[in-house]
Order: sequence, then C-alpha cells, then structure tokens
Amino acid sequence: MSPASLDKPLTLALSKGRIFEETLPLLAAAGVHVTENPESSRKLILPTSDPGLQLIIVRASDVPTYVQYGAADFGIAGKDVLFEHAAQNAGGLYQPIDLNIAKCRLCVAVREGFDYEAAVSQGSRLRIATKYVQAAREHFARKGVYVDLIKLYGSMELAPLVGLADAIVDLVSTGNTLKANHLVAVEDIVQISSRLIVNQASLKTRAKALQPLIDAFAQASAA
Repeated sequence: MSPASLDKPLTLALSKGRIFEETLPLLAAAGVHVTENPESSRKLILPTSDPGLQLIIVRASDVPTYVQYGAADFGIAGKDVLFEHAAQNAGGLYQPIDLNIAKCRLCVAVREGFDYEAAVSQGSRLRIATKYVQAAREHFARKGVYVDLIKLYGSMELAPLVGLADAIVDLVSTGNTLKANHLVAVEDIVQISSRLIVNQASLKTRAKALQPLIDAFAQASAA
C-alpha cells in the first residue's frame, strides 16, 4: 500500500436498511456520527463526523467483495452473505466480531398444507427456491435429501404459491411475511446475525486507525 493511500479516510462498507440502522449506535459508541441518510441521499459515499472515516453504501451481497479486494477497509455483513461469499472466494477476510445486530434465522418454509416431513421421509426429490444456494445445498446434503435448487433474487415467498418450488430457504425475522403469504417455517437452518469484517492488508497497514474502531464496536456490541 502506497504512503498516499495511508492518508485516505478509512472506508466502511455498509448496506442500506436494517444493518445500516443498527450500525449507527455502534458508530456513535466510537464517537462517530453519519451526517447523511442513505435512504434519502443519492450519494453512495457518505461522510461522517470523523474526517478519517467515510462510508460506502453497496448491496448487502457486495459488502464482502468490496472489503476482500480492498475497496473498503472494513464492513458489516450478515452471516448468510458471508457464507455464500466464502463458497466462491477463499480467504481475504478477517472476521473479528459478531456484532449481534440484524438478527434473524435462515429457514425452510413451505405453503400451508404441504407435508414437508412426509416428503422428506418418503425420499421425494424437492425443488427449493432460494438466494442462499450454498447454505441450502449443505443443509439438505446433511439431511440426505435430494433437491433441485432454483436461485432467485427476491419475492421468494411467491415460488411455492405458483408451483415453481416445493419449499424456499430464506431469512425469517418476525414471520409476518410468511404468514401473509400463507407459508409456514418448518425447519431452522441457522441463526443469523451480522459480523464486522476487515480487509487483511488494511489490518496490517492501517492498524493504528482501525483498531480503536474495532475495539469500540466490540465493546458496544457486548453491552
């Protein structure tokens, strides 16, 4: 890393929505305040009250990529995203802290009236719609269930209702979306929360600037 790059602000990669909102108190604990709201601003690079730190706003699934390749020094991403990223990209990320924010669970869900247990016990081959292909593949492999995986990027709940899939694997928080679409969660795969991830090169070359933020995040998330 060149000397000039060391003078640049640290860059934290975040996604809009729940992770961003639940990160604000962690930043505040480090004495940092975000001066613009990504929901109302068109800017993708946001300043903070600390001239040594800026935020970039990217898709949740892209946060690990920005961090791994050094476009961001650190970021916050859900375990679901990190699991899928790791399947395609070995190494490159240091994950020092589970921040215990944006909690939910990754579940198997089916339409009301579908006998999932019977289908599994009878050895039926199931069609599963999901954005989380790697997690779904490993889950059903552990159970010895034969599945055809269909990758979708949104509106997962629609798949069982229109016959695209027998079940979905998706994130569930309150369960209200499932209920509104006449679906039921039948199996939990893993509990999900968000983790702080750090570029390994930045950790070595910019430790003096990064470590106080990492320590503040760790203390705030443990409170």
